[in-house]
Amino acid sequence: MPAVGKRGRRLMGEINVVPYIDVMLVLLIIFMVTAPLLTQGVHVELPKAGAAALPDPKREPLVVSVDRAGLLYVNIGDQKSKPVDEAALGERVRLVLSRDAETPVLLKADAAIPYGRVMRTMVLLQQAGAAKVGFVTDPLPGPSPH
Repeated sequence: MPAVGKRGRRLMGEINVVPYIDVMLVLLIIFMVTAPLLTQGVHVELPKAGAAALPDPKREPLVVSVDRAGLLYVNIGDQKSKPVDEAALGERVRLVLSRDAETPVLLKADAAIPYGRVMRTMVLLQQAGAAKVGFVTDPLPGPSPH
């Protein structure tokens, strides 16, 4: 006969998931805050092209953007969303390429700007030391999956 006053304790067979939910919510907040910071350059309406994507570079690329008004932007420096003049663009590109000549240089140009403006920007980049310049485009719309 069991002793009176002693109650047997049963082991709980459930997993407490509250700490896991807390961790997931913290991770969700971190990703929501950092996701907007991952975009590079300013918003431009890119032309559509059927070119294949380049492999992921080992180095962060230097992105030069030309917006609809023909203003130039560079994704380096403390004021990435402010336009720069042609002299400042050349100096910044030259400085980055002097540190690492293998830094990929990409040009994002709005589809509505004149071709001459794109070519003038290309010449500036080449004069600053960029041996190769890649163009950023939007992919062509593909067939809809059925």
